[in-house]
Amino acid sequence: MLSKEENIQYNRHIILDEIGITGQTKLKNTKVLVIGAGGLGCPILQYLTAAGIGTIGIIDDDVVDQSNLQRQVLYTIDDIGKPKAKIASERLSSLNPFVFFKVYNEKLNEDNVIDIFSEFDIIVDGSDNFPTRYLVNDGCVLTDKPLVFGSIFKFQGQVSVLNYKNGPTYRCLFPDPPSPGTVPNCSDIGVLGVLPGIIGGLQANEVIKMVTGIGEVLRGKLLYFDTLTLQQQILSFKKNNEIEIGKLEENYEFFCGIDTLEVKEISSLELRENITNYQILDVRTHKEYDHFNIGGIHIPLEILSEKTSELNNLKPIVVCCHSGMRSKNAIEIISKNRNDLDLINLKNGLVSY
Repeated sequence: MLSKEENIQYNRHIILDEIGITGQTKLKNTKVLVIGAGGLGCPILQYLTAAGIGTIGIIDDDVVDQSNLQRQVLYTIDDIGKPKAKIASERLSSLNPFVFFKVYNEKLNEDNVIDIFSEFDIIVDGSDNFPTRYLVNDGCVLTDKPLVFGSIFKFQGQVSVLNYKNGPTYRCLFPDPPSPGTVPNCSDIGVLGVLPGIIGGLQANEVIKMVTGIGEVLRGKLLYFDTLTLQQQILSFKKNNEIEIGKLEENYEFFCGIDTLEVKEISSLELRENITNYQILDVRTHKEYDHFNIGGIHIPLEILSEKTSELNNLKPIVVCCHSGMRSKNAIEIISKNRNDLDLINLKNGLVSY
């Protein structure tokens, strides 16, 4: 049942014949877990909270960074350095006091995914990397939970509903992960600030449709949206019955071809204070390097494997890129060809320099 205050809070839903008291009560009785409280997670969380989902789980082990504020609209400049999941739940509680938030300030992994997913009815993926996407998909299959998938890339986004009513899964759509380094993330190539709001809003919409039983859910369909042209396409795909998911992968980063090599790191502050003690290797593109650089050697990541012989071991080498991700890939590439170099990653990249 809804309280008097809840009837007022959700009035615009209740007066819709398609939702009414019955549909709003279903929303109240539903538990939804949102993976990530970043670009996609912020609008997903805001609209699910406003809609009156009774219990919302938030899992994210990241903290707010100033570069997040261009698109992660739950946060302010005062939140920098604070845990996203905790800050998001506090802010959302002031939007809707009738929602219970369960906060997981931790990373989703092979050890906790089954236990956490078992507590919720629907899983919404707002992650930004392939190991997590495959982990989330497999966790949903093994716990029999529907999954609302979303992804963004520069100006385009995708949305689908997976593992719903025996429908296809993420592995039916993408059986194999892309090769490491072939799909850069938004910290390397950028993303239009409003794009996560559009795609995240669509993901929240799919949740509401599933719970209330209205409309047509994107089961077996992938919606593609382009912000530059406002064109959208809906592509159909079928379940691949040859794909069987009987257990989790032992290591999803390894499954996606990501080397888990431990790398040494140095902060921007420490590098600035001791820069004469190091060599600098910049692995960004020519355009990025010409726009801003701190000197040193410039070898773009895409040709690095052919150029490792040009590096010397006279001083430790600090490898840098924009955000610190490509530089880690660069260290892995170099390490496979050279074992005589002292390689250090610039933590958080040149954006923090």
